[in-house]
Amino acid sequence: MKLTDYKGFIRFWIASTTSDFGTYITTLALQVLVVINMQGSSVDVGWINASRWLPYVLLGLVAGVLLDRVSRRPVLVITDIGRGMLLVIIFLMASFHIINIGWLIIIMTLFGSMSLFNDAAYQSFVPQLVPRRLLTRANARLEQSAAVAQTGGPAVAGAFVSLIGAPFAILIDAVSYVFSGLIMATIKYQPLREKALEESWSEQIKEGLRWVYRHRYLGPLAFNTHVWFLFNSMIGAVLVNFALTELGFKVSTLGLVLTSAGIGAVLGTSFSTRAGRRFGIGRSMAYSRILYCPACILMVLAPSPHQGVFLSSTLLIVVLGQFLYGFALGVEGPLEMGYRQSITPARLQGRMNATMRSINRSMIVIGAPLGGIIADVYGFRTALWVAIVGLALVGIWFSLSPMRDAQIDEHASS
Repeated sequence: MKLTDYKGFIRFWIASTTSDFGTYITTLALQVLVVINMQGSSVDVGWINASRWLPYVLLGLVAGVLLDRVSRRPVLVITDIGRGMLLVIIFLMASFHIINIGWLIIIMTLFGSMSLFNDAAYQSFVPQLVPRRLLTRANARLEQSAAVAQTGGPAVAGAFVSLIGAPFAILIDAVSYVFSGLIMATIKYQPLREKALEESWSEQIKEGLRWVYRHRYLGPLAFNTHVWFLFNSMIGAVLVNFALTELGFKVSTLGLVLTSAGIGAVLGTSFSTRAGRRFGIGRSMAYSRILYCPACILMVLAPSPHQGVFLSSTLLIVVLGQFLYGFALGVEGPLEMGYRQSITPARLQGRMNATMRSINRSMIVIGAPLGGIIADVYGFRTALWVAIVGLALVGIWFSLSPMRDAQIDEHASS
């Protein structure tokens, strides 16, 4: 059977694509709200980014145990609609000029709490909608949709922010989350009949940690990914402010720049499954992790317009860097997720996903403020160079790790 024969997955795909599109609008709109509307610094952007991921540090492992005990669809519905309501609150507070960094941190912490449970449920729900042999293909379709959203979202966000302001752009994302939750509520699926979990919560958490970090391949993948998130979050905290202030981009231009990453991701996800078959899962991911470094080097080498170059030259260099970065993400994403889901038993899916995502997002809590501090003290380019060196080391480390030789078929019964 083909993916299109699984109606539950199709509805899930539609809901996911809708919320993804809105998310890329808010990703830009929220940072513009802080930098332009609220006159915030790179440190402020870093703290806002960190607050969104703080719940992953505090609740991540507990969320994994909980999701292995409950039905995942209600979690997806409640958290989607809840996140939409929180974005409505941001819109209202910004519209009445009562928003400040403190309130935004509180709201984004609540938003992150819902995202934590939604993310773990999302990744654990896919194996209940399609058979194991179609997991990589299903994740490739989800990543392709996310890439299409990434392609159009920033451009639309740039246009909306320029025309109607950042608060209204955030309101659009709120609508997308609510719509996604309503679609999720209509999904029909066959619940898994797993043996009831009788161990204590602490024992279940330990079992999840042992599965992730003692696995021959999953362990190196997890540790390497954690460090990748640390340096990637530094870039995320600095890039928007760098483009708006030092490179002199307008918000609409920045939206088009970020769109190039989406175009790269679309091509990458289209190539992902074939790359996995031809080069192997591990090697394809290794090539992707190496590619992040030169992609970022292009962006940091982009000259400022006041250095006597045309803005179009700067724009072209940054666009190429964003394209290569998106391409690497597109190739790697479906392979990583398909591999993780394929080798993990159903009863451990929630804990595996929550464990990896909670530590990954914990790295953002450290990396985002750190990137902002380095940028404010030493400059944007210095902060970006620190992250680039880190990404280079991550790529080399991954290429030398056992994960380089990982294959789904060989370990599907692990």
